[in-house]
Amino acid sequence: MKNLNLTLLALFILLTSGNVAFSQNKGVFGKWVTIDDETNEKKSVVEIYERNGKVYGKIIKLYRKPGEDPDPVCDDCDDDDPRYMKKIIGMEIMTDMEKDGDEYSDGEILKPDEGKVYDCTIWRDGANLKVRGYILFLYRTQMWLPYVEE
Repeated sequence: MKNLNLTLLALFILLTSGNVAFSQNKGVFGKWVTIDDETNEKKSVVEIYERNGKVYGKIIKLYRKPGEDPDPVCDDCDDDDPRYMKKIIGMEIMTDMEKDGDEYSDGEILKPDEGKVYDCTIWRDGANLKVRGYILFLYRTQMWLPYVEE
């Protein structure tokens, strides 16, 4: 009986450690919670995926306060941007990212609440995702957290 318990414990540890390792090996792909770096509040959930060898991200959920439009349009986007006046949920905000070592770069990211487009680089930092938007040598880096189904 004691050997059976030890075997079951060893099997449990092996299986659970494998799940942790598997979840950390997903790289940048999956669902991420964006955090407002000024208020530290959740802003959205972005799903990052691959298409035709490049990486993209789209907003799949917004965290809104009571009374706010639950799915606003990007009215701050430039008139010539195809995302202008389109709903933000479902909108592709990260485009054309290419793998470069341990990170993805050479793409762009849209900040829909400002309508601004930035050059972008993303990479894993432990369980989290670092997202850097920049113009020339000026940049801002956010930490996105893994999304856990609510």
